[in-house]
Amino acid sequence: MNILDELESKSIYVIREAYAQFKKLALLWSIGKDSTTLLWLARKAFFGKLPFPLLHIDTSYKFPEIYDFRDKYSKEFGLRLIISQNEEALAAGMGPEASDKLACCNALKTQALKMTIAREKFEALLLGIRRDEHGIRAKERYFSPRDSEFKWNYKDQPPELWDQFKSSADDQTHLRVHPLLHWTEIDIWRYIQRENIPVCPLYFAKNGKRYRSIGCHTCCGPIDSQADTIDKIVEELETTTTAERAGRAQDKESAYTMQKLRALGYM
Repeated sequence: MNILDELESKSIYVIREAYAQFKKLALLWSIGKDSTTLLWLARKAFFGKLPFPLLHIDTSYKFPEIYDFRDKYSKEFGLRLIISQNEEALAAGMGPEASDKLACCNALKTQALKMTIAREKFEALLLGIRRDEHGIRAKERYFSPRDSEFKWNYKDQPPELWDQFKSSADDQTHLRVHPLLHWTEIDIWRYIQRENIPVCPLYFAKNGKRYRSIGCHTCCGPIDSQADTIDKIVEELETTTTAERAGRAQDKESAYTMQKLRALGYM
């Protein structure tokens, strides 16, 4: 068994364990490479047909390419897709131009997610985050509890030894399940390469620029790159020293911005 087979096997185990424990389960799909890889693994785990819905938190500030990709593949894969917005915040003029990045992300992402979890009564969410992606995410667990206010206590996480997970929540909490924690960025791209997984075209270089991390167009910047194929992206990542999220505004605002957002319930 090679490394990609081992990564795949562990992730599918975590996905199936989550489904066995929680019937009110959803997969959070940002349309990025990680959550799309997670979707691919979940489809493999259940032989091509997901027994739970996908959830897309729409800030209304996503790239057009993200919306096009979402609509195309949700239809092609036969997915049950829930699209959620914080309509009240948007109607009040909340957006990256009107407020700081922390307030905007909290209102349009975190609060929208909270409202959707409460409305749909989800017990657990599958998310495509990785420990190597950001320092605060290195503190996560595969099964990570949130309290009744949907907050994450990063100072008090359950131990997960020998693949023994705390796959149950107290009555007043829900769980975030992270099947990709053990993957790295280059693992994701090598798996996409092997499996021929479709990804958003923003990742491929055009006119000497490409996006390495995607989200709202107001908060993401491209990097210099000639990598216009998956093979070239893998080759580029084998030598780069630039951080994956270097183009994400949330990470540049403050060393603790992501920690604050995640403590409040951010993805």
